[in-house]
Amino acid sequence: QVQLVESGGGLVQPGGSLNLSCAAAGPIFSIQLMGWFRQAPGKEREFLAASRWSGHRTYYADYADSVKGRFTIFRIHESAVYLQMNSLKPEDTAIYYCAASSNPATWDTARAYDYWGQGTQVTVSS
Repeated sequence: QVQLVESGGGLVQPGGSLNLSCAAAGPIFSIQLMGWFRQAPGKEREFLAASRWSGHRTYYADYADSVKGRFTIFRIHESAVYLQMNSLKPEDTAIYYCAASSNPATWDTARAYDYWGQGTQVTVSS
């Protein structure tokens, strides 16, 4: 069973930046895809970014239109993924989740992921 633990959330002013981290433990050799989602109160879980194994020692990155150009996903090695968030807005306030899957074929829907972290709160407010 893969376990995911997020960190790095907190309170930030509008226009500020935060870096989220997600560490994976367990049978990480099976992980081909890692992604970030968020969920605000009363809203559905929203895809943000994904890092999927290309099969050639590199990872492809994919982004939701809502965060493209502001958020960057990094996956330096198979057991960790990071989300750098810049130019944060109040509407970015949500619980942010890390997710992982053994199948990289689909990456922009929550049901494509097998494992989830507990989430970390991000609040953007002055």
